[in-house]
Amino acid sequence: MIKIYHFVVGMISTNCYLIQDEATGALAVIDPGDDCPELCAQIDKLGGKLDYILLTHGHYDHIIGVAALCERYHPTVCACEDEMELLQNGLYNRTSVHNIRMNSFNVDRLLHDGDTVALGDSTLTFIHTPGHTAGSGCYLVDDLMFSGDTIFCESVGRTDFETSDPRAMMQSVERIKNLDVNYNIFPGHSMFTTLDHERKYNPFLR
Repeated sequence: MIKIYHFVVGMISTNCYLIQDEATGALAVIDPGDDCPELCAQIDKLGGKLDYILLTHGHYDHIIGVAALCERYHPTVCACEDEMELLQNGLYNRTSVHNIRMNSFNVDRLLHDGDTVALGDSTLTFIHTPGHTAGSGCYLVDDLMFSGDTIFCESVGRTDFETSDPRAMMQSVERIKNLDVNYNIFPGHSMFTTLDHERKYNPFLR
C-alpha cells in the first residue's frame, strides 16, 4: 500500500507528491516543482532516504526542485525518453521564457510505455500519455493515478506548447477513460478527483 504526502509548490501551485511504500518505507517524489523545505523535512522524518524522483513531464513548474533533491538525497531520476528534448531545452521547458535559473540534473532512467518502477513492495506502472508534451505520462499504483498535466479535475492539460499535440491528447484521454479501475487521480494542479467522476463530468472524457 502507498501512503501519500501532498505539497503545493512553486509560482503556479504545482502539486508535488511524496509517496511511501508502507511495507518497506521506500520513498519517491513525484514532480518536485520547486524547492520545498516541508518536503525535505518529511523525507528526513521518514528516514532520510529518497529512492526515486518520478517526473510526469518536464515543464519548469514540475522540475525546479529536482537538482536540490538530487544533491541532498541522490535518488534515481526517472522520466519518459520522449521528454528528454524538452528537459534539455529552455524554450521547451519554459525556463527561458520565464527567465528562470534552474540547476541542471541528470535523468538516470528513461521510461517507456508500460515500464514499471519497484518502490519497496509496491510497483508503479508508467503509461505514456502524450499531448500536453511529447513525453507526458502517468504513474499507476494500486488504485492511484498520478496524472501530471494530462488529466485535471473536469479538464485536461493545455496543448499549445512547443511539443504539444492536441490529437495525441485526445488519444491519451481516451486510453485513460477506458481503464478498468476507478482510479483516485492526483493531478499536477488543482484538486484531486476520481476516474469515475471524470467519466461523468469531464467534457474531454465523454
